[in-house]
Amino acid sequence: MRTVDATDCEVETQDAVTLGQKSPVTRFERMKAVGQVASGNMLEMYDFMIFGYYAAAIGTAFFPSEDKHAELLLSFTTFGAGFLMRPLGALVLGAYVDRIGRRKGLILTLALMSIGTATLALTPGYASIGLLAPFFVLCGRLLQGFSAGVELGSTSVYLSEIATERTKGFIVAFQSASQQVAVIGAALLGVVLTTYLDHQAMAAWGWRIPLILGCLIVPVLFFLRRNLQETQSFRETHAPPKFREVVHMLCKEWKIVGTGILTVMMTTTSFYVITAYTPSFGTRVLHLTNRESLAVTLCVGLTNLVLLPCFGALSDRVGRRKLLISATLLALASAWPMMNWLVSAPSFGRLLLVEMVLAVLYSAYNGAAVVWLTEIVPPRIRTTGFSFAYSLATCIGGFTPMICTWLIHATGDRSIPGAWLSLAALCGLVAALIARPYKQEAGQS
Repeated sequence: MRTVDATDCEVETQDAVTLGQKSPVTRFERMKAVGQVASGNMLEMYDFMIFGYYAAAIGTAFFPSEDKHAELLLSFTTFGAGFLMRPLGALVLGAYVDRIGRRKGLILTLALMSIGTATLALTPGYASIGLLAPFFVLCGRLLQGFSAGVELGSTSVYLSEIATERTKGFIVAFQSASQQVAVIGAALLGVVLTTYLDHQAMAAWGWRIPLILGCLIVPVLFFLRRNLQETQSFRETHAPPKFREVVHMLCKEWKIVGTGILTVMMTTTSFYVITAYTPSFGTRVLHLTNRESLAVTLCVGLTNLVLLPCFGALSDRVGRRKLLISATLLALASAWPMMNWLVSAPSFGRLLLVEMVLAVLYSAYNGAAVVWLTEIVPPRIRTTGFSFAYSLATCIGGFTPMICTWLIHATGDRSIPGAWLSLAALCGLVAALIARPYKQEAGQS
């Protein structure tokens, strides 16, 4: 371990990064900025988790059918539809952010997310307004997806640009760690609600409570982000790129974008398997109680919250590629066998053990993958390139709950989510083997 003296604790003078100030930034100022940025990212994932956790109740409210499988499938399809808007949001908003700055982009995406959340929380059910209900819900999800298309990219790029070279992995890992706070909060709230409300109450109106709470914390998030400083990296960029130039560079760097997509496939698929899909998988497939499934999800979120910064810091020490390759190989070797073992004799203990192992693998991979993606994209289009690659991957990985639901129904194999996760791990392994950090040409800003 590197020893830290008193001077180093106060000001990191070597390769220090300012946030738009003239003097070097202190550790406290840097971590304060991390909290301000990650808070909005937390809201984005909180909204997605709530929809995933209460997919069955949302399906009953907006897509009523005598076939409960059809209800759930339509609900998960709407959940996944938001991901289809992410590439458009990444391209349009990403190019805008690369031009106006990271700070303004973070505030804009928060505003758009807030509107989408309010739409989901306040739309009456199908019984009240008929087909308008699923239409409004779909619009809300599409708006959330549009804003989320660049929210994660903006957050990751901002954190990468305020970090020092020695702490990039650790600092950027807080983007993913903030998502785990959302997983924990949503799952904990779900455990409380299912304790005090019966099934009928939850299906009728209880699922709206978490969404309304999400709306209530929006003003706090705006307050936290309002005084963010612009990053030095963006301030030193001469003549930010126009939209046409951004599109041209994306086409020119198609290999990097493709590698980014493969990298993120493992991240998004594993994340949604162990979080958004777990409550429905536990109750509908394994026939455990909703409280048990949510409790497992809560443990997963806590595990990820602790391990993500640890693995991010480890990637600073040993390198990104070693962690990426190790995590994907372990996932390939264990995902499907563990799922087979789980479904052979479903229990709370087995579900908890399998999900915790997958959570460790996810944390190891993601702790290196997100910062790695910021390093392989050219700085001039860093937000757009990162967001576009990430969003295209989530168009597939984000549909994981729906895909797993359909695959189980089509094949009759309840362990098939393990095969889906193995395929994503293979994509991540290929990306880790072929990706290279971007080398900026001399004189290029």
